[in-house]
Amino acid sequence: MSSHFSLWWMRCLWLLQVPGFRILKRGIDIAVSLTALILLAPMFLVLAVLIRRDGGPVFYWQTRVGLNGREFPFPKFRSMVTNADSLKDRLLEQNDHGESVTFKMKHDPRVTHVGRFMRRFSVDELPQFWCVLRGHMSLVGPRPPVPREVALYTLSDRQRLTVKPGLTCIWQVEGRGEIPFPQQVALDQDYIFRRSFTLDLNLLLKTVPAVLSGRGAY
Repeated sequence: MSSHFSLWWMRCLWLLQVPGFRILKRGIDIAVSLTALILLAPMFLVLAVLIRRDGGPVFYWQTRVGLNGREFPFPKFRSMVTNADSLKDRLLEQNDHGESVTFKMKHDPRVTHVGRFMRRFSVDELPQFWCVLRGHMSLVGPRPPVPREVALYTLSDRQRLTVKPGLTCIWQVEGRGEIPFPQQVALDQDYIFRRSFTLDLNLLLKTVPAVLSGRGAY
């Protein structure tokens, strides 16, 4: 009897905490992303000038898949040549993740000189603060996949889409591109099960040294 009561009580506490956690998480997302966009504006201007030197666009826009499978526009500073997408099919057999859902190359010939610097320190990802401000993403959560990857997902993989995607996550601070896709899924599922304000704060604090180390950044 007591065990049933304990389970019922824990469920009640969880239902009470979830709305509060979501409100707090969204408030922090808005405050941090807005502040970051304002403070980083001068650096964005310098990067825009450097990227435009080869005549291509400053931003590279993709369609990504977010909460409950909803697609949204996803910006990055362009770190590759302008015809990178058309060249990708020729490079698939060189995928460092093998026959995986995700595509990663440590020495991708499509990356520009400025792009290598940006990727080394994840600077190309900074425009995604705009996605956080708009509510398509959060500061912490599974990284948003592209539709092509989602089409290859198993039912278990799709659990990643049950929460809002984020700028950083567990596998981002533990190795980024060096983490194989199955382990990425497992770590994202672990986050979904354990997510809390404390865990989010811990991951945000770990993101800074992870970015500066450059491990798995390619």
